[in-house]
Amino acid sequence: MNARRSWALGLCVWMLAAAAQAADAYKPFVLAYKGSGEITATVETVTTKLTQAGFEVVGSYSPYATATILAVTSDELKQEAAKSKFGGYAAAQRVAITKVSDELQVAYTNPIYMAHAYRMEGDLKAVADKLAGALGRETEYGPEKAMNAKQLRKYHYMFGMEYFDEPSLLAEHDSYEAAVQAVESKLTEGVSGVSKVYRIDVPGKQETVFGVALRGNNTDKGKYQDDKFIMSEIDFKPVRSTAHLPYEMLVSGNKVYALYARFRIAINFPDLSMMGKNSFMNIMESPAAIERALTLAAGGEVKKNSWQ
Repeated sequence: MNARRSWALGLCVWMLAAAAQAADAYKPFVLAYKGSGEITATVETVTTKLTQAGFEVVGSYSPYATATILAVTSDELKQEAAKSKFGGYAAAQRVAITKVSDELQVAYTNPIYMAHAYRMEGDLKAVADKLAGALGRETEYGPEKAMNAKQLRKYHYMFGMEYFDEPSLLAEHDSYEAAVQAVESKLTEGVSGVSKVYRIDVPGKQETVFGVALRGNNTDKGKYQDDKFIMSEIDFKPVRSTAHLPYEMLVSGNKVYALYARFRIAINFPDLSMMGKNSFMNIMESPAAIERALTLAAGGEVKKNSWQ
């Protein structure tokens, strides 16, 4: 009898531990709500709700006619970013308004997921609660399986692909100020199809994050850096992951970085198949194309053996 009780107790403990682990697993996006109406009016309503909740809308981006993304920050987000190495990547959260057929979807990046994926000191739960209070929170979504903090902090898509701490070094300048000025100038010019969506200066650090739009050209090669083309291949589920955009460039000290696309795309689409329809294979040339475009936009030099 004692052995049976011991076995039963052990099973209960295991089940409780498994349940706790499942409860502490996360997905990259949060669906606030679905509705009807027009994008423009919904963007205005969402902007008002965010502002009233203490968020600052620092940029807006429409990669295609059926979507608008708002980049938002707050004093709390910037303070948390200042505590972490390369914390600027999480200084903005992204809120997307997407029209799918006759349905409007309002969704946003999950701050807790992003905090762990970007190895933040804090978990941004307070920011998550404020976004939920402002916009709503129906469900987390994205991949079929959620990931816990440990998995997110060590994430890479597969063997040989980059981790968070293996970014692209785009350019190096004489100083932080020179690096920021170089990026500002290149983005204003729209060098290599890259333009500015937002800028956030991380307080107390020589660190600035730029959200950027990536446009391709009409050539077959040029499409591989284009936000619209990439999303047409990878964002195909009924509830869209539009808040994946925009991409970031990070000035830290006198250097300009970007998360390598095999990490930056995969962290938001971790269940995307390697081959077949709507797969990484269809955008195989995009990581190098994006790196090349961002390098030029940072004032860097493209290596001779890089994507052309």
